[in-house]
Amino acid sequence: MSWTGKILRVNLTEGTWADEDLNMDWAMQYLGQRGLGTKYLVEEVDPKTDPLSPENKLIFATGPLTGTGASTSARYSVITKSPLTNCVACSNSGGYFGPEIKYCGYDMIIFEGKSPKPVYFLMIDDHIELVDAEDLWGKSVWEVDEAIKDAHQEPLLHIAAIGHPAEYGALISAVVNDGHRAAGRSGVGTVMGSKNLKALAVHGTRGLKVKDPEAFAQAVEAAKKVLAENAVTGEALPTYGTQVLMNIINEIGALPTRNARDVQFEGANEISGEAMHRPRRSDGRPNLVTNQGCFGCTIACGRVSKLDVTIPCVKPEDKEKYDIASGGVEYENAWALGADTGVDDLEALTYCNYRCNEHALDPISVGATIAAAMELYDIGALTKETTGGIELKFGSAEALCRAVDAICEGTDFGKDLAMGSKRLCEKYGHPELSMTVKGQEFPAYDPRGIQGMGLTYATSNRGACHLRSYTVASEVLGIPEKTDPLATEGKAALVKAFQDATAAVDSTGLCIFTTFAWTLEDIAPQVDAACEGEWTVEKLLEVGERIWNMERKFNLDAGITPEEDTLPKRILKEAAKTGPAKGLVNGLDRMLPEYYELRGWTPEGYPKPETLERFGLA
Repeated sequence: MSWTGKILRVNLTEGTWADEDLNMDWAMQYLGQRGLGTKYLVEEVDPKTDPLSPENKLIFATGPLTGTGASTSARYSVITKSPLTNCVACSNSGGYFGPEIKYCGYDMIIFEGKSPKPVYFLMIDDHIELVDAEDLWGKSVWEVDEAIKDAHQEPLLHIAAIGHPAEYGALISAVVNDGHRAAGRSGVGTVMGSKNLKALAVHGTRGLKVKDPEAFAQAVEAAKKVLAENAVTGEALPTYGTQVLMNIINEIGALPTRNARDVQFEGANEISGEAMHRPRRSDGRPNLVTNQGCFGCTIACGRVSKLDVTIPCVKPEDKEKYDIASGGVEYENAWALGADTGVDDLEALTYCNYRCNEHALDPISVGATIAAAMELYDIGALTKETTGGIELKFGSAEALCRAVDAICEGTDFGKDLAMGSKRLCEKYGHPELSMTVKGQEFPAYDPRGIQGMGLTYATSNRGACHLRSYTVASEVLGIPEKTDPLATEGKAALVKAFQDATAAVDSTGLCIFTTFAWTLEDIAPQVDAACEGEWTVEKLLEVGERIWNMERKFNLDAGITPEEDTLPKRILKEAAKTGPAKGLVNGLDRMLPEYYELRGWTPEGYPKPETLERFGLA
């Protein structure tokens, strides 16, 4: 129940596909989406595989609650081996695309091999087809969306696509569905491009069954009530989205600024959630048009903005194209494109975010890489000759927009940026200026001002990531209990608890943002009423811990060493200059040994045999 019990396996090399029964033994151990999709990946892909070779696989996986109507039951994940990090990649997205996979009768779609020519995958209930996409190659996500719907005269199709950067091998490419929802991180779009797969277009009309409909309805309604009555999920997120954090994180001195040279940004208020509500001088209209929810969502944290097309970065010939209401900046995007580059122009950030959605780019890696490039320019390692004429100075909105355009268009310098900051900084002789872990740019929380996030980044199985262990909830917001953001004591246990719980939530088909209000006590009854078997809080935590160890083992087998459980030198050696964390560096050396011990790993960071045996991973 709730699982459809079927997967679809698509051989792109041969142009064939076939149904397959879902491995229910694995479903009982890994639940779905992140956990179950990753289990298929690690069983079928050699960890040493080149991520851009046909031997890598690309998995679109839903959770058992995806499409059920539970609040936030929109989620799906794209799972593969990352070309950016060489680690396991699992990028989560919302919108309306994920439920459509379930409504066609499948829990996941596994793409294998490489098509000899560009194609897109079409699935409308029982009708499945690989359609020639040579005329779509080189086109944007928005153009592909319109063209496919027109070609099939089916406005109800939901489409996930890549842009031109993924085609030319940009390692920071995303998969964008529904125009502006993204499976954003780790280069999953790059793998899709390497397979000559331009898009998936899906629409289904089948219903879903749950184990106990009455108990499920009761659990869902009770959980929705908790979300509605919570200050974060019922008020702050609907009003300001994740952008509610901009001024908060800046005030506590944990907003990485100018490539993490600083921890506070003097222009934060100009690019904040509050700023999106203010009338702008040019036309008296605010940047924000409305909030928006994904399928089944009662939080509606999404931003829909209207760009001021009179700004200089919008070319005259593009004004009509961008004179639309589309995905507005959220906290991570606004930070990466704004504070990290020193740019406080909200309209420029909105333009750059439009471009990232239009061409399926990860805005966190885009902004952070441009910030690193700005520092390279500042010290003379990059010049106007190497940037293609861009005067790449911190704080320049023009430079930011031109750099984003360069990535979208694939200019010589754009392709340098598209490698991500690790490879960019190595190429130009200053690897220490890349604010990455395992090759992935860290997000909008400075680990000197929020100590637990340093351990979170260092140990994340997909490279630096906030969504694998959001200790900000505890260290800043006091959820589920308040801890001191400047202390290292107790953070190992906190990070492990967040990692295990998050892995479980990511496997349900629900959104992690619910956990601002929900605990697993709210989630377990929904899973238990929907799914075969018994699903308690303890069972979900066991699933989460099993997933974490499975991902760790895959990475180790791929050649990722525990020595890479570290942070950039700047974070470990250069103290914060201002704010509450002034004078502090991150105390990773104090947290990491305790974390390894709590995980049941050796002091060197390898899972002990008994730990692997306990989770069936030996």
